[in-house]
Amino acid sequence: MRAATAAFLRHLERERNASPHTLQAYGLDIEQFTEHAEGALGRSARPEDVDPVLIRGFLAELHRRGLRKVSSARKLAALRTFFRYLCREGRLAKNPARAILSPRLEKRIPSVLEEAQVEELLAVPGDGDAAVRARAVLELLYATGIRCAELVALDRGEVDLDARMIRVLGKGRKERVVLFGGRSRTALREWLTVRSRLRPRADALFVNRRGERLSDRGVRGLVARRVKQVALERRCSPHTLRHSFATHLLTRGADLRAIQELLGHASLSTTQRYTHVDTRHLLEVYKKTHPRA
Repeated sequence: MRAATAAFLRHLERERNASPHTLQAYGLDIEQFTEHAEGALGRSARPEDVDPVLIRGFLAELHRRGLRKVSSARKLAALRTFFRYLCREGRLAKNPARAILSPRLEKRIPSVLEEAQVEELLAVPGDGDAAVRARAVLELLYATGIRCAELVALDRGEVDLDARMIRVLGKGRKERVVLFGGRSRTALREWLTVRSRLRPRADALFVNRRGERLSDRGVRGLVARRVKQVALERRCSPHTLRHSFATHLLTRGADLRAIQELLGHASLSTTQRYTHVDTRHLLEVYKKTHPRA
């Protein structure tokens, strides 16, 4: 199993251009299943040993451990992809995970901020290096709706201040162009002046005080500190700004297909969950304003 897994991960990296995060997730999921299979079989497991019963036993074990359904569904999807690859390579005649149904997932409505809350969050006071960087990071997250991982991966050359556009490398190494507004451009110009003084060691757009690329963890910490400063009542992460970006566009009449392109969603069904947020918002407005609500 482990040799087959290594070959599969090389295939994802070289032929599918999978990101390091994706490779790590697939590797961990398949390794966890391999350990379960070896425990059940009492010996080293081969791909040929795997059948639907063994996979169902693995999912049942995850359920007993209290793993969330969404995590179990992700692990099953990883196994389906792995065994489909082995079928294409001629190693297996049949995909043992194909007929197994994924756990039924609850539809989660994204948590979003009101426009006034976003304005408060983005109004970072001060003119020190940290404050300038915080304003640029927060402005760009909300103005573009990009993921935190996409933001920290940005290089200076991928930002066009004159055209107010950035080139983003998203999931599956798919490239897209995203727009941003005048406030973001102002914040970025101020940050680039600070950045030049830090003597960055890389081409990264956002760097820390040592001139190294700002990490995903660093951005999350920045958002958490800002939420605490403004005493925001609800939880907020970089992804909350992405959800808020999409919801506010939809509320103001943006086309769902356009929002899909801006977010980099492969499927429109992923973008459609924001329509539920918009409907909920309209219901709240109706209850507050209609005399007979």
